[in-house]
Amino acid sequence: MDTFPLDVAHMLAGTMVLVSFMLLYQDRMFALLNVFAMHAVVLSASVAWQAHIQNAPHLYVPAVIALVLKGIIIPVALHRVVIRLGIHRGIETVVGIGPTLLFGVGLTALSMVVMLKAAETADPLAREDLAFALSILLLGLLMMVTRRNAVSQIIGFMSIENGLILAATAARGMPLVVEISVAFSVLVAFIVIGVFLFRIRERFDSVELEALDEFRGERR
Repeated sequence: MDTFPLDVAHMLAGTMVLVSFMLLYQDRMFALLNVFAMHAVVLSASVAWQAHIQNAPHLYVPAVIALVLKGIIIPVALHRVVIRLGIHRGIETVVGIGPTLLFGVGLTALSMVVMLKAAETADPLAREDLAFALSILLLGLLMMVTRRNAVSQIIGFMSIENGLILAATAARGMPLVVEISVAFSVLVAFIVIGVFLFRIRERFDSVELEALDEFRGERR
């Protein structure tokens, strides 16, 4: 049996997990946005490969959407937002990067143990990729919890969505209408979040969550 298609699929999914760790490691805003663009490019390649080995042409649509929307449009737009808001500086974290990465390793190991055990009888391609997808989802959630900056939390949210797309395509894909609706939902969410970021910056002169907490404490 030719295992090359499975090996490539697992390599791409594993690369997404590695890039998720790179997202956790970044402490500069522009570097974070560049790594997120890389995350989207690898996701696009993974979904396109799934479309090829599953003989599912409709999966090329989310692959292209991920490449164009998340790999190009959103990172470029966020670059402009960061420049406009004047927040191109270091990203504050709740805990240090070292402990965060160690906790991320623990979450990844937990994902592998739980998913490989739970999907023991599933197709080998889906089983391993679902484990990788759960790791990406948990690492994105960890990023949202450990970052104080609103922009970095947006990146964490979208990396979670990348993990969900990987899981859906590995499990023999989603209906095309669901894929398109997910893409438009992300686009709408991004626009709404962008508007709120400008309003927060205008009102509080900061997008750091700590500053918002201080303001809330003063009002009390």
